[in-house]
Amino acid sequence: MTPGTTPTDDALLSAAREGDRGALEALLERHQRRVFRFGLRMCGEEESAKDVLQETLLAAARGIRDFRGASSVSTWLYSIARSFCVKARRTSKFAPEQVGSIEGSPGAVEVADARRSPEADAAGKQIEAALRDAIRALDPIYRETLVLRDVEGLPAPQVAEVLGISVEAVKSRLHRARLAVRERVAPALGIAAETVAPTAPAPQTCPDVLQMFSRKLEGEISGDVCAEMERHVQSCDACRTRCDSLRATLALCSRSGDEPVPPRVERSVREALRKVLDAGP
Repeated sequence: MTPGTTPTDDALLSAAREGDRGALEALLERHQRRVFRFGLRMCGEEESAKDVLQETLLAAARGIRDFRGASSVSTWLYSIARSFCVKARRTSKFAPEQVGSIEGSPGAVEVADARRSPEADAAGKQIEAALRDAIRALDPIYRETLVLRDVEGLPAPQVAEVLGISVEAVKSRLHRARLAVRERVAPALGIAAETVAPTAPAPQTCPDVLQMFSRKLEGEISGDVCAEMERHVQSCDACRTRCDSLRATLALCSRSGDEPVPPRVERSVREALRKVLDAGP
């Protein structure tokens, strides 16, 4: 690796497979935030997310020589993390139905702005809580799909690889998850009650704009159908409000993926990793 340049994942991976401990530690440190975030959203508790992160990095360190890069490093790590998330959910006290305020909880979506008024900050915290509760309330198979695609930003084919399902199945789960989260978050965004529920009354001429909008984001509808939908949305206040609420919900999901690993967790995981590396093969 050239001094002064930031090594790529491939460069670090190649060096790590050759026994370069520094490259291995750098590679795992580069990806630890996303593994922790995934564990936090799937397990719902910081301690469980710490365990997922630690077990994932230890498994990756032990198996680095056998990983040949058929998939990206992030896909490989997400796949490992997912297996530990499944184990953690089986033993965790956390359940999707247990939803409540996340004010002050680890991993909360940071939307507060120091320049905003106290009233605006309070409203922002309500939106944070609504989004986090909506994601937590999803069935795990829908939650993991939405987290990987809309929070972590993986493309659908990569999500499919992590989950071991088809791209079509990913998109089907994703559309359902997006609409479910949007329905729970919309009231916190100030969307009128009559436009929140997918079954809310609407003119018979209105298409299913929420499903179409989600499919548009995944490139599943043609340009002509997309243009027709856009024309309808521009002329229909109710459908425009529905689409705006889904767009706002997905923007919140995207912005919620920036939490760092808490220092306490990072220290604990680093210590465990170094013990394993010090012990050798």
